[in-house]
Amino acid sequence: MTTPPILIPRAARQRDLVQRTLLAVAVLAAVAACGAETKEQAERARASQAAAEAAETAERKKKQRAAQAVQGVQGLHGMPPVLDPKDVYAADRPNRLSPVVKDFPPRVYVPNSESDTVSVIDPKTYEIIETIPVGRQPQHVVPSWDMKTLWVNNNRGHTLTPIDPSTGKAGKPVDVHDPYNLYFTPNGKYAVVMASLDRELVFRDPHTMKRVKTEPVTCYGVNHADFSADGTYFIVSCEFSGELLKVDTAKMKVIGQQKLPFDGAMPQDVKISPDGKRFYIADMMADGMWVLDGDKFDEPELLPTGKGTHGLYVGRDSREMYVSNRGEGTVSVFDFTKNKLTKKWHLPDGGSPDMGGVSADGKVLWLSGRYDSEVYAIDTRTGKQRARIPVGSGPHGLAVYPQPGRYSLGHTGIFR
Repeated sequence: MTTPPILIPRAARQRDLVQRTLLAVAVLAAVAACGAETKEQAERARASQAAAEAAETAERKKKQRAAQAVQGVQGLHGMPPVLDPKDVYAADRPNRLSPVVKDFPPRVYVPNSESDTVSVIDPKTYEIIETIPVGRQPQHVVPSWDMKTLWVNNNRGHTLTPIDPSTGKAGKPVDVHDPYNLYFTPNGKYAVVMASLDRELVFRDPHTMKRVKTEPVTCYGVNHADFSADGTYFIVSCEFSGELLKVDTAKMKVIGQQKLPFDGAMPQDVKISPDGKRFYIADMMADGMWVLDGDKFDEPELLPTGKGTHGLYVGRDSREMYVSNRGEGTVSVFDFTKNKLTKKWHLPDGGSPDMGGVSADGKVLWLSGRYDSEVYAIDTRTGKQRARIPVGSGPHGLAVYPQPGRYSLGHTGIFR
């Protein structure tokens, strides 16, 4: 027997259809609303991400622009970027030797200006292991920009003697007139000879030493220098006329000159502060160092340190600078962070501390005894003398080598 179908009244069917339709509409509306909300949230998220990325990009560009001003991108073309815009000596940390120099034997090279020789000292034993004959009146031993060669400045012999620091052997001298001192532009493009008696700054090829440009100067006794943080200019001391020069590096041209405000001034070594804001110029007659704003090149202020202030050497932590006072046998210690002198070390039995450098590990300050035919090794932690080594006559601009850094600006070792 077949069960008859259940018959649903037409009105009921219509109500059910209306309800299902309304339910479908409600569901579609909810889905649409949800979709709209999801889309709005996604758009808000994308906008937020885009804003964050834009802010990050803007901040990155701001930092890049700030760094570029120091790194030489907006300064001297071709200069390697500094590692830290707040510290030009950031590459000079203890034992941070470049691959170029890491296998060189540690030595101290002492030019004896009245003996026409270079004494080579083993810093581990404090003994002379070799004496190298060079030209007449060697004044400084200068590391080349690429750090592969040491140049002996034979001032009155009018030559530069190259020494290979990997072997300690001297090569064939190169003819260069009146090379009292030697520097290199921060991009390595030129060597700059301080022709003291010729009254010239001579820009030369850094390898062949061929003359490129001569810049005559009106001051007398150009001898020491240091470069601005961005490399665009350098400050030069004129010993015998008591003046300072400001030189445009790229143009190889003097752009400023001033007389120091001290009667009989005799400026010597020049060093820039770690933050690049000030230059310090030792003055052996004013018995202190001048503090100069290099950018403004206005009148500097004198900070007394000791009699016969001569050499300036920055420690491996960029916190202190050692100031040799040749006329009284002392070394003053200047604290950059405190902006004041904090210590004074006295050499036992006196002496005439002159030019030199800091050991690779930063523990020993090496200085020549200009008028005593000796070299001093001084502990930078205690100020105590470690050794006093007899050398030739008239020891002057000794070089401690190798030292940390990526390239050399010259003198007895200014590294960046």
